[in-house]
Amino acid sequence: MGTLVAALVVAFGAVTAFEIADRADSADDVVNRSQPLSADAANIYRSLADADTAAASGFLAGSVEPADVHARYDSDIATASRLLVKAASHTDSSTESGRQIAQLNEQLPRYTGLVERARANNRQGLPLGGAYLRYANQQMSTALLPAAEKLYEAETGRLYDDYDSATLWPYLGTAVGILALGGLCYVQRRNYLRTNRVFNHGLLAASAASVAVLLWLVAGHLVAAADLHTSRTHGQESLKVLNDARISSLKARSNENLTLVSRGSVLTKDGKHDQYESDYAKDMAALVSGLGKAKSLAAGDSAGSGPVDAARADVATWKHRHAAARRTDDSGDYEDALTQVIGRKNSTGQSFDQVDKALDQALGHEQREFTRAASDGRGALTGLPVGAAVLAVLGAAAAGLGISRRLSEYR
Repeated sequence: MGTLVAALVVAFGAVTAFEIADRADSADDVVNRSQPLSADAANIYRSLADADTAAASGFLAGSVEPADVHARYDSDIATASRLLVKAASHTDSSTESGRQIAQLNEQLPRYTGLVERARANNRQGLPLGGAYLRYANQQMSTALLPAAEKLYEAETGRLYDDYDSATLWPYLGTAVGILALGGLCYVQRRNYLRTNRVFNHGLLAASAASVAVLLWLVAGHLVAAADLHTSRTHGQESLKVLNDARISSLKARSNENLTLVSRGSVLTKDGKHDQYESDYAKDMAALVSGLGKAKSLAAGDSAGSGPVDAARADVATWKHRHAAARRTDDSGDYEDALTQVIGRKNSTGQSFDQVDKALDQALGHEQREFTRAASDGRGALTGLPVGAAVLAVLGAAAAGLGISRRLSEYR
């Protein structure tokens, strides 16, 4: 009976150590692997969309592209390329993420080649430059951005799998712990009925060790799960909504620029509306909706809601300026409309930059909130696997000593 009780206590410690080590590994993956990869995938999407926007802005500026716009385009392409290399080094090529990374690596040089052709023709004043730029945008919209979106979805799915693994209740450890405590209580009651000894110090010590491990297991896991849930709800979910909103703003800006580049030559399927203007309206609607969701997630957090409120105000200004620019262009004054779109002051471009800056601030805040909460969740499990194993060994030894002391009285 003493051997059986000692074995149960050791099994409790071993199962607890194994289960919590697995949960701790998953929590560590959330902080150090899957969430950073998800963030990198979002940045790949953002960099590609921003590069497309910068390419169109530079084209509209004329034969001499502004140095800051050119530098922004080059920086976006370099960032996307660097993050693709990083993602590839952490991804199996046979997975969905690996396939999308291969697609992006194949299509990105084609896109940059088309942009360079558009620039070359634009510098020479050839109308063919606009056709090349529209084709480059088509490649971005139909090949690069869909692949980047699938990569982001795959990495975010892997992140949520790690969340589920990290917060899964340790059922087996809890069951074995209750069984071990039940066995210890049974042995002590039997010992009392057989020998009239009220307390057995060894069995009491084993019971105390088992209770300590069980309470540590329950409390540690509850705290870890609560912190990870916070990081998911108020960190990762907010990051996803804000990333989607930022991408919508970039796509809206690109379509706004391409409306002027195409000059009405690209129509919707029904032939009644400008395709780029129609896409702009859809992207702006998605941006407004995304900012509304971001506001609700940041409720009660002034540091998080402040940039979102600023972005919403800037979006309203952007829409107002865009409507004015469209009226000017429709009236035949292309040059004035161009100034209202890409000018340094009081233009839609200025509004876009303000929206992008506010969203960047909001993303930075939510990333810090995620890191803090997820790190706290991971920290709540620190030491539990080793502590459970040590306490279990000590408890088993104490149970063995307690039983042997009783047996020695009858030898």
